[in-house]
Amino acid sequence: MLMFGMRLGADPRTVVTTTPRPAKLIHDLVRDPICVVTRGSSYENRVNLAPAFFDQIIRKYEGTRLGRQELEAELLEDTPGALWSHVWIEASRLRSAPAMTRVVVAIDPAVTSGEEADETGIIVAGKGQNGHGYVLADISGRYPPTEWARVAISAYATHRSDRIVAEVNNGGDMVGATLRMVDPNVAFTAVRASRGKVVRAEPVAALYQQGRVHHIGSFPQLEDQMTNFTSDIDRAAAGYSPDRVDALVWALTELLVERMPGEGIYEFYRQQAEAAAQRSKPQPAQTVPQPGSMEWFEAQKKQG
Repeated sequence: MLMFGMRLGADPRTVVTTTPRPAKLIHDLVRDPICVVTRGSSYENRVNLAPAFFDQIIRKYEGTRLGRQELEAELLEDTPGALWSHVWIEASRLRSAPAMTRVVVAIDPAVTSGEEADETGIIVAGKGQNGHGYVLADISGRYPPTEWARVAISAYATHRSDRIVAEVNNGGDMVGATLRMVDPNVAFTAVRASRGKVVRAEPVAALYQQGRVHHIGSFPQLEDQMTNFTSDIDRAAAGYSPDRVDALVWALTELLVERMPGEGIYEFYRQQAEAAAQRSKPQPAQTVPQPGSMEWFEAQKKQG
């Protein structure tokens, strides 16, 4: 609409100043050959910013994908093959949440703790009266077990959640026991991953594509993981485990993903097919020790 006001004069011009969010309009302007693009980073503007503000922003965003946008004025492109798009997330982002019909806290607990350990993913999400999902908080981090339990229970109380959902593939019964050490009355559901991360994430990614999930505010680390989560994600190459995404998927699956009728029997036969395929693979040949050799004597001792 602004362009309709540029009809007069010999050389009308418009100046647009903005954070380079990956919206279609911004992409179109940058690609327009008659548009001159000037970029300026937050570092270049440091002299005009309050030191405390600058330090806080740097601490929050530096080293993240979103930091490249917010601090370095880079127009982000989507990672090829990623399940989530920056455009989807940005298009559905909201400043405040409506009334919730249900709220859950989802946990993907780390097996170990310490500076080199994986993060424990902790995501708070809700379901609105319109059937949409709302991501309310990301409080993931590196915590010892009792600490992540306290953090999750605190979020459970703060957001008036209905339930805590936690993956128990690695921690087993200890996950629920740790939570109940902090709050014996917490409503808790254990979930177990029987399929791979990507298969579990695909239905949730589809909800984002349909505009049915909204982020209330900005979650830089979570959104970094989402927009870099590809079908062939390699944890070692990425240098991290996508624990925030795992917790997000558990939360939104609990709230929004409807189970397929008869899913249990399908899952049973899928596991049977996987086991059969594994058995059909060629097995490494077993070496038989030569009689009289040291290996042969060792084998005789083990046989009694």
